[in-house]
Amino acid sequence: MKKMKEPGDNISLKTRKNEAPIILSWINSQTNLMDSIRYLIEKEIAEHGVRNLQSVIPMERRILNEASYHMNHYSQELVTITYKEKAGTQNEVDDEIDEEDIESWA
Repeated sequence: MKKMKEPGDNISLKTRKNEAPIILSWINSQTNLMDSIRYLIEKEIAEHGVRNLQSVIPMERRILNEASYHMNHYSQELVTITYKEKAGTQNEVDDEIDEEDIESWA
């Protein structure tokens, strides 16, 4: 029988050797990984209650493939919209990069 976790106990997580790059990208994008995971757990509980996900997770998952398609499609739409919006305002576009721009990219 496994030991039940108590508040303040550590949990360990390990990525797969063949982890999808998008998952590693998500993990590396978090400033507080445990809080991000906690949020996802809270959302799962709010939507479905407390359950063992292993009983409902399919062996083969296509979630990331579908999500990647939608994200790429959405990103392409945003690029197209942004390009169309700026196309008519060529003279108003400021091509100079300043310190504020660089800070916002970090």
